[in-house]
Amino acid sequence: MELSDLNELELSNIGEWPVPAKAALILVLCALLGWAWYYFIVKDQIARLDTVRAEELTLRKTFEDKQDKAANLEAYEQQLAEMEESFGAMVRQLPDRTEVAGLLVDVSQTGLAAGLEFELFQPAGEQNKDFYAELPIRMRVNGRYHEFGRFISGLAALPRIVTIHDVKISSPGGGNASGGDVRLGMEATVKTYRYLEEAALQ
Repeated sequence: MELSDLNELELSNIGEWPVPAKAALILVLCALLGWAWYYFIVKDQIARLDTVRAEELTLRKTFEDKQDKAANLEAYEQQLAEMEESFGAMVRQLPDRTEVAGLLVDVSQTGLAAGLEFELFQPAGEQNKDFYAELPIRMRVNGRYHEFGRFISGLAALPRIVTIHDVKISSPGGGNASGGDVRLGMEATVKTYRYLEEAALQ
């Protein structure tokens, strides 16, 4: 069959076409049918399959995480109980409103017992945080280097939580501030804390 014979082929007379022309027409029709089947049916199904596979991986990961938590539930419950106990112990170290005044006295007595002289002891207003109130006390004291150490150690030994911030030590004469017998000045902010009752949180 030659190329000139293709011009003589008529669609209304397909039955009389030579075998190679019929075979070529069938191949073209099969290719078009295959392309249409893929484009209109298979392509969307492949996209859905990819989506479902991604969802399967996510669900499998979620299941494995939950299975791991379920397997370790007893350990988590024990850990939660320990955390609640620890939190309760820390809350007990925060004074209530009636104990704050006594705690302020404890802080000043700790400084005096360490041998410090107070120039300034100024409690500021309470600052409410999440579940506690913070009571900063600005203070300025004079003493020796080791007396400062005893004071800070005494604060740490108090039965309630007391922290010290913004410490500045200076020598009035401008000399060496680390000498054991040199009189020094220290400015700092001591913070005590009070637990807020649930009524105060609302």
